[in-house]
Amino acid sequence: MPRAPLPSGADVVIVGGGVVGVSAAFHLAEAGAEVVLLERGQLGGGSTSKAAGGLRAQFSDVLNIEIGKRSLEAYKRFGERPGWEIDYEEIGYLFVLTTEAEVAAFARSVELQNALGVPSRMVAPEEAIAISPPLAGDDILAASYCPTDAHATPEGVVQGYASGARTHGAHIAVSTPVEGIERNDTTITGVRTPRGTVKTNTVICAAGAWSRACGAMAGVQLDVTPLRRQVLYTAPMADLPGKLPLTIDFATGFYFHREGRGLLFGMADPDEQPGFSTETTDDWIPALLSVAERRAPRIATAPIQGGWAGLYDMSPDHNAMIGEAKDVSRFLYATGFSGHGFLQGPATGEILRDLVLGRAPFVDVAPLSAERFDNGVLAPEFHVV
Repeated sequence: MPRAPLPSGADVVIVGGGVVGVSAAFHLAEAGAEVVLLERGQLGGGSTSKAAGGLRAQFSDVLNIEIGKRSLEAYKRFGERPGWEIDYEEIGYLFVLTTEAEVAAFARSVELQNALGVPSRMVAPEEAIAISPPLAGDDILAASYCPTDAHATPEGVVQGYASGARTHGAHIAVSTPVEGIERNDTTITGVRTPRGTVKTNTVICAAGAWSRACGAMAGVQLDVTPLRRQVLYTAPMADLPGKLPLTIDFATGFYFHREGRGLLFGMADPDEQPGFSTETTDDWIPALLSVAERRAPRIATAPIQGGWAGLYDMSPDHNAMIGEAKDVSRFLYATGFSGHGFLQGPATGEILRDLVLGRAPFVDVAPLSAERFDNGVLAPEFHVV
C-alpha cells in the first residue's frame, strides 16, 4: 500500500516519534494545530521502546516533582480513552539507602514531595525488606517509598498518543529521516526530508539521544550525549509477590522490578563510553551480579533469559532541557532527560503545546532552558538512576 504524501506545510513539525514527540503531537493536534511528526525509523523505536517503564514523582527538584506528578495523573487516566491500554499499575518505587548522607538527602526530598502532594515516606530497613522481599543487606539504613509511583508499557503509550494525534488530524510519517532544517536568516521556513520539504515556521526537537544533530541543523546547540544502558531479565521465579515495587539500590544504581513471572534488573556501567551502540555485551555483567549477590541474592542465582540495550539522552546535569531557542525563531526542544523521558512524557507534551501556542505552561520551565549551560549553570537532579 503506497504511503500518503507528506503535507506541503504544517503549523508545527515534530522531529522524533518517541513518547515525548507523540505526546506533543497529540496535545497540539487536540488543541487544533496542524501537526506533522517525522520519525526516521518506527514509532517508539529509539529509547522509548527500551525503557523499563517506571513512573515516579520521587525527585529532589520542584520542577521534576511537578512534571512527574502531572505525568502520573495523565498515565492513571490513560486507559479511559478507547484503545489506549498501557497496563498501568501502581507498584511503587523503593529507593534503598546505605549512607547517612543519602538518608539525609532523601528525607529532605520526601519533605518537599509531601509539601507538593506526593505521598512518599521514609521507611525503616525491616519495612523496606517486607515491601520488597528479594531485598537483602545488613547495611541498609533506610529507604524512601512512594506507593503511588507506577509502571506502564512504553509501546502502549506511544501507540495511544499516536492514535489520538491521528484522530485529531496529525500526519505521522515513519521511515522519514530529517535531512535539514531550512532557515531564512534566523527564522525557520521548513524541514527537508527524502520525501520532500514540509514548510513550517515552528519545529520541535524531540529526537532523544540524536538531538544534538537535530539542533545543529537549525544552528542550535543541544548538549545531549548518547549513553548505552543495558538490562537483563530472569526466567520465571517461584514465590515472587504479586506486587513488587521498582527497587533501587541508590549507591550503586542497581534496580529490579517484576517482568512477567520473573524480574527485570540492571545497573549503570561506570565504564560505559558515550556512543550510539545498542548491541548487548557481557563485560558489565560480573559487576552487576556482584552487587546483586549482596543486595538481592535470588537474582544473582536466577537463570538469565535475555536482555536488551537502549540509549539515555544525557545532559550535563542529568536534567531535561525543555524550552525554545533564543537565537532561532520558533525552534523548541524537549530532550536530555537522562533516563526520565518516559515518565515525564505526558506533562512534557502539555508544556510544548503551551509554549507553541503562547500559553503559560502549568510550570515555569525557564530553569530547564538549554542556554543554562552557556554560563556553566547547572540544575542537578539528585534522584538519578
